[in-house]
Amino acid sequence: MIQKLQGLKTRFSAFVWEDDLRHLGGLHKVLVFVLRVLHMLFRELLGGQLNLRAMSLVYTTLLSLVPLLAVSFSVLKGFGVHTRIEPLLYNFMIPLGPKGVEVADRIISFVENVQVGVLGSVGFALLIYTVIALLQKIESAFNFVWQIDHLRSLSQRFSSYLSVILIGPVLVFSALGLTATILNTDLAHKLISIEPLGTLVMFTGKLIPYLLVCLAFTFIYIFIPNTRVQVRAALVGGVIAGVLWETTGWGFATFIVSSSKYAAIYSSFAILIMLLIWLYLSWLILLVGSQIAYFVQYPKYMTLHRVRFALSNRLREYLALQIMYLVGHNHYFNKPPWNLDALIEKLDLPGEPVHRAIAVLIEAGYLIEIGGDDPPVYLPVHDIGTMGLADLLADIRQAGESRFLNVEQLESSEAVGQVMSGIGDIYRDTLGARTLKDLVVAAESTSH
Repeated sequence: MIQKLQGLKTRFSAFVWEDDLRHLGGLHKVLVFVLRVLHMLFRELLGGQLNLRAMSLVYTTLLSLVPLLAVSFSVLKGFGVHTRIEPLLYNFMIPLGPKGVEVADRIISFVENVQVGVLGSVGFALLIYTVIALLQKIESAFNFVWQIDHLRSLSQRFSSYLSVILIGPVLVFSALGLTATILNTDLAHKLISIEPLGTLVMFTGKLIPYLLVCLAFTFIYIFIPNTRVQVRAALVGGVIAGVLWETTGWGFATFIVSSSKYAAIYSSFAILIMLLIWLYLSWLILLVGSQIAYFVQYPKYMTLHRVRFALSNRLREYLALQIMYLVGHNHYFNKPPWNLDALIEKLDLPGEPVHRAIAVLIEAGYLIEIGGDDPPVYLPVHDIGTMGLADLLADIRQAGESRFLNVEQLESSEAVGQVMSGIGDIYRDTLGARTLKDLVVAAESTSH
């Protein structure tokens, strides 16, 4: 019996992991992809990192929810549509049952008591900072999912975050208002009275909450991570997460209504406990959807065992030299400069190791980042004809050393020191006086 189970496990593992997804097609490809995603999600959840990120966002949300709604409320009030923020909040609190309405009322009363006009410049700045800190925390969580180890620049954070805070609510509620206006026209009523259009409109009306949530999640997956996310990947993640969020909300509401024990155990703290759980589930679902989008965009990183993006010494040198070649080539031949997303796509690597290599080259004084906004590009700091390849590789090899941790501190035998010094001499003897320009010109001549 044990041998049969072991044989089934081996065959199932071979079915899921042996074939390359790019070589599969039809239903077979879909089934294998779904099984791999489920395995990866289970492993990520079991690892605990997504759970920790979701719990961290719950804490940040509790601190920043009122300031965030206060800023949005103030903006919407200027357009005369501030009353529409209340139904949206009530809808989010529906899974909490009757007590959810009470929580929403309390939050709305807090928001109305925050008078932006009397806060003063310092108070208003702190209000904006609290909101931006929330969005920065959210970006950090999504960057973790997408293997990105750096946030947007400070100027990008202010411009991007404020555009979402100030313009986003106006566009959302304008779209909702326009939809409601169209549905209330005489033409719409006449079309609804005609079957099967009437039934179709009623059915569509029930699907609208799912559709809006899916679109909202898709927008979040495209905008929040500090990398280029494909619309197709974001849409798949948004649809799955949106349906899961709506379904989980329905199940959570059913649990609240059918269970009365939690109120007896926690007394007046019961609603707070339920709110924390619902916020945790919401953030966890949002992060799971982002993880699905990541796997859709990068299916090759769905592996049986966890992939660690740790660069070997050889790969670090190779990658840095390749980046310098690409940047130097486009600069020398007056072609458009490279940005991070273009380099990631060209090198077919995750964002984290590519950005790490670029950071090393910037710190070593070989590259400079130009344009803090959308997106920055990279140019050589000096004339590529003066950049010696031997010096470049030597600087890459010693990147990360400091006065606190360097070769001189290391107590080693003279024989070891001679070996390491000899390796450096081999680089210089092999490359001689060759420069980055020589590499670029030689590669261009051989390609024609």
